Amino acid sequence: MQQINHMQNYLEFNFKISPLQPWNEILMAELIEIGFDSFTEEIDGILGYIQTELFHEDQLKGLPIFDNENVKIEYSFEEMPNINWNEEWEKNFSPINIDDKVLIRAEFHESVPGMHEIIIQPKMSFGTGHHPTTHLMIQQMMNIDFNGKKVLDMGCGTSVLAIYAKQQGAGDTKAIDIDEWSVENSKENAVRNGVELDIEQGTAENLGKETFDIILANINRNILISDIPTYVSVLNDGGKLLLSGLCFFDVDDILEVCRENGLELKKQVQREEWVSLWLEK
Repeated sequence: MQQINHMQNYLEFNFKISPLQPWNEILMAELIEIGFDSFTEEIDGILGYIQTELFHEDQLKGLPIFDNENVKIEYSFEEMPNINWNEEWEKNFSPINIDDKVLIRAEFHESVPGMHEIIIQPKMSFGTGHHPTTHLMIQQMMNIDFNGKKVLDMGCGTSVLAIYAKQQGAGDTKAIDIDEWSVENSKENAVRNGVELDIEQGTAENLGKETFDIILANINRNILISDIPTYVSVLNDGGKLLLSGLCFFDVDDILEVCRENGLELKKQVQREEWVSLWLEK
């Protein structure tokens, strides 16, 4: 396995956002799509971080949010050489408590008696915008029988969802992410939680004829719209598709694609401006 160098040259962007809500979370979701990998929330905006070599200003200026007349965003940036991102993440990451039933924590956090625990140590932070969607996905998963089911976690990130599925009795579980750090990190987190996952680097194009009972996809609107037909093609009849990474104003577009592909909405849950959909084939 290739060794990842955790010391990277980063740019720090200071985004001033007016009004702050819900546009701070929406901006973070869009920034993630162009390579930003972590954020710190401020009173009047956010600080966003991207590796210097990944930044292209035309991509930033082309984000949809900058054309939205309902929000005003100004930004400045400076170079921050040689950040040890693991240390930065440890300083800023707090455990995620889901309905006092599931706790997602790092090894350096204290255990909470009586709660189901998932222990992760990401290679990088994925932004606070991902916490509500992770919360929603786990919330939905609590109401699903995973026992013996074949599961796919698309855009797995830290593989929290795949790990939880295995802990709930899932059978063969595949996790796929386009990011090399996520793949390496997922392998470490699987070991950390004592579960076995089939982890691959790639996209929905990796999916062949193998089929699944449950597909978990916490990604973003554009990728979901593009990939839902592929998910359906590998989802067994009666199978479940859980989606998140969606803002409330994305739901109609997503549901239209789902209906066109023979999916029926079973449950929709929302946290802040984020939504998760439970669909069945």
